[in-house]
This record gives sequence, C-alpha cells and structure tokens, in this order.
Amino acid sequence: GHQVKVSDLYGMNFKAVADSDDFIKRENNEFLKYAGEQKIAVKTNCFSKDIQEEQEKLVWADFVIFQFPLWWYSVPAILKGWFDRVFASGFVYSRDMRYDTGGLKGRKAMLSITTGSPKEAYTPYGMDGDIHETILYHINHGTLYFSGLDPVEPFIAWTPSHDEDDRKVYLEEYRRRLHHLLEIPSIPYHPHTHY
Repeated sequence: GHQVKVSDLYGMNFKAVADSDDFIKRENNEFLKYAGEQKIAVKTNCFSKDIQEEQEKLVWADFVIFQFPLWWYSVPAILKGWFDRVFASGFVYSRDMRYDTGGLKGRKAMLSITTGSPKEAYTPYGMDGDIHETILYHINHGTLYFSGLDPVEPFIAWTPSHDEDDRKVYLEEYRRRLHHLLEIPSIPYHPHTHY
C-alpha cells in the first residue's frame, strides 16, 4: 500500500561530482564556495534540475531506503556524490539545524546493504570490524541522523552473490521487512540538546 519513488542513480546517470554546474545562478561567479552557494540556492530555488528533483523526493518521503553494496567500507562514489549535492547546506543542515533538528526531521531512513565478506568478518573482533559501531556508524549517524532523518536498524545481506539459495532467502527476508517498515526499531542516538 505504500507509494514509492525510486532514484536509480546509475540508471539516471546521476552526476556525482559537486561543482559550479549545480547552480542555475550563483552569487559569486569568480570563486566557488560550494556550501555558501548551496545556502543561497535553497533560498532562491537555484539548484540544477537533478538536485531539485532529488530534494523534492526527500521532502515528499516519510521513509527513505538507501540500497547499495558496501564499497570500501562505505557507500559507492555515486551515492557519496548524491549526498554531497542533495544534502545541501541550508536544506538538511545549518549551524542550528542538525541531528534531531535537521532539515529532514520527521522522516525515517534505512540502509539496505549487501556485503562481499561473510557476517563473521564484521564482528567487533572480525577482520573487517564491527558493522554497526564502526563501519555503518558514519553513514547512519554522520549522514542520515545529522540531516534530521531517524535511522532504523539496517537490513544486511551477507555475500548474496556467492550463493543463489542464500540470495533468495535474503529477498524473502527483505520482502517481510518492507511489509513491516514502521515496526523496525530506530537506532538510539543522543539529541542535539545533550551537547
């Protein structure tokens, strides 16, 4: 029963590099101070069309799912570029607008990731480190929560490309998870007022 809007970054050929072309009109054409131009573009509606469309989807959404393969312990470059360009200064954060007071407050978000290493590698004493406290923390806390989103526990498919039967099981688990989105527990982070 949910309404869904999808941003397939590769299918869209989304531009990952933040540059002067991200603005229809700039305050300073001699020197690009990117975050400053973002703040102005928020007020003047001067973002490029691709950024505006993605920001409109975020404002529309109640729940945002970020689906990606874990890539060098983080998000793929195209998704990092999406965050750089779309999670704009003045839109999702400012000096007084961050974490539980961020611009996307009131919306939930979930990471849905696939890995190339098995679950055992991502434990506190595993070769790759703790998946929750080390690897995904900077995304869940430093990007999603910082922007005002309420991150929920991630969905992780461990090495789904290694075994077709495992992949089918993960797809069924994911289907069940999506049917119960509102029941997924949030990751408890401190509010801005605690600091």
